[in-house]
Amino acid sequence: MKENKKRCFGFAPGKEFYAEYHDKEWGVPVYDDRHLFEMLILEGAQAGLSWETILKRREGYRKAFYYFDPAKVAKMTNDELNGLLQNQGVIRNRLKIYAARQNALVFLQIQKEFGSFSNYVWNFVGAKPIVTRRKSLKEIPASTPISDALSKDLKKRGMTFVGSTIIYAFMQAVGLVDDHLDDCWCSSR
Repeated sequence: MKENKKRCFGFAPGKEFYAEYHDKEWGVPVYDDRHLFEMLILEGAQAGLSWETILKRREGYRKAFYYFDPAKVAKMTNDELNGLLQNQGVIRNRLKIYAARQNALVFLQIQKEFGSFSNYVWNFVGAKPIVTRRKSLKEIPASTPISDALSKDLKKRGMTFVGSTIIYAFMQAVGLVDDHLDDCWCSSR
């Protein structure tokens, strides 16, 4: 039986995983620190690549990075990180792999300062999702003043692979921003 749901972007047969991500995660508010950490690392890994490439390796990332336990990732040794350069389940980019440990260290500092990473990031949007209802994908920006501010603050704290475009994608992924198009079935949630 063919599904007739209108989505923000088209999905070819064999890419149901992408439709599932769109339908169940993209734009849905996330308050769980571990999930926030996962999406922060995955969005950084995506830099220069497609989101599909990252989604296909998501389980590999989970296994490689202790299911995104920031305390365990922060303690990863250079040998462990170097070993991931041979792991086909992740993007084998040295800077991105080492960024996961660096970002975990900063993530833990932010948790300590704000009580949770969730408290910290949701503060940037006034504790409530920014809901947009645009007519086309062309209207969705690559970054905004809020993603600029969050990116700048994360960089100041020592994170890497957190440029404004990456951070805007992160904001969409965790529901800080809901950019589902006006005619997408998810816009009625």
